[in-house]
Amino acid sequence: MELQIKTFPELSTEELYEILRTREAVFIVEQNCPYPEADGKDYDAVHLFYRDNEGHVLAYLRLYYKKDEPGTVQVGRVVTSTAARGTGLGGKILHEGVLYALETMHAECLYLEAQTYAIGFYQKEGFTVSSAEFLEDGIPHVQMRR
Repeated sequence: MELQIKTFPELSTEELYEILRTREAVFIVEQNCPYPEADGKDYDAVHLFYRDNEGHVLAYLRLYYKKDEPGTVQVGRVVTSTAARGTGLGGKILHEGVLYALETMHAECLYLEAQTYAIGFYQKEGFTVSSAEFLEDGIPHVQMRR
């Protein structure tokens, strides 16, 4: 299993389909949270993902420059498929994403909006809470920075 790093135009239709399918399965179906998953930010993002031998996405995240904060890269849509949970793949892809943002995108700051249950997951990679709790699509979140 090899880490894939691609811009939107570099994604094959199969890769894009599997990415969207994984995000939908977790963020919409599993979390029972109907919202527009395809938010338009994928076009400008760098997509990092791991796939199994059948092509299913096991772990994924996207990175893009935060428009209102020069030098800041936003981390988003961090997801591990149900098949890969408990394997450490989520932490691995987060680590790879942080390295890519710092080394290749030359981020001065990293920003994300975390579901509150996942704060500890992001803290392991050096993120700290930088806001009060807020609701996004009915789910408690906080802003975090590194």
